[in-house]
Amino acid sequence: MAERLFTLADLEVLKQWDTPTICNGLEIVCPERRAVGFTVEPVVAVDRKFPPIVGLARTGLIRAKEPPRGTIPPREAWYEYVAATDLPTIAVIQDIDDRPGYGAFWGEVQSTVHKGLGVLGCVTNGSYRDLDMLAPDFQILGGRIGPSHAWVHMVQFNCQVNILGMLTNHDDVVHADYHGAVVVPAEAVKKLPAAIDLVSRREKVILDMARSPGFNAAQMRETLKRSGEIH
Repeated sequence: MAERLFTLADLEVLKQWDTPTICNGLEIVCPERRAVGFTVEPVVAVDRKFPPIVGLARTGLIRAKEPPRGTIPPREAWYEYVAATDLPTIAVIQDIDDRPGYGAFWGEVQSTVHKGLGVLGCVTNGSYRDLDMLAPDFQILGGRIGPSHAWVHMVQFNCQVNILGMLTNHDDVVHADYHGAVVVPAEAVKKLPAAIDLVSRREKVILDMARSPGFNAAQMRETLKRSGEIH
């Protein structure tokens, strides 16, 4: 295994911020990624109150509308692949049916098994079910909710996937909460706290002024001069 540019402690630090704040920091650290690397379609979260999850992507492709076409990866191979070892993992699964979410991969059984393997949650364009029986604290961001698993099966894993506009590869760092998800480049992980602090200080100048009595456009113009470019 190649030496990583970050540690578990570095990933844990990123959990204190929501995903929009992570995106704000990435605009400073990786300005070339300002318009890429995050979900651009709505997601349906299991619970908006769950804290952000941060982990290494374990990627896969699924279908559900039809029975498997030929040989498919054994389910146990997927479990071995997705299981957390040195760092926590997040399942990032693209449903490639012409109608994503036709059948749900995620429900009581899969959420329980994956949580037991150290997986923090899932980001998918597909569907999930068993809302009242999912593993406790297991976050799922899905394209929709549906009742049946139909013919759901794994087609391929450890491959590039596109989840609602977010291109993701094996071992990418993914930060996700009920807003959506974003890929954090490995070289950006340690730089994000300082960048987020800078953005937060710039925002505070504007917010404090906007909330003050008698706030007007002239004050906003002056505040922008002092706070620097933001949003």
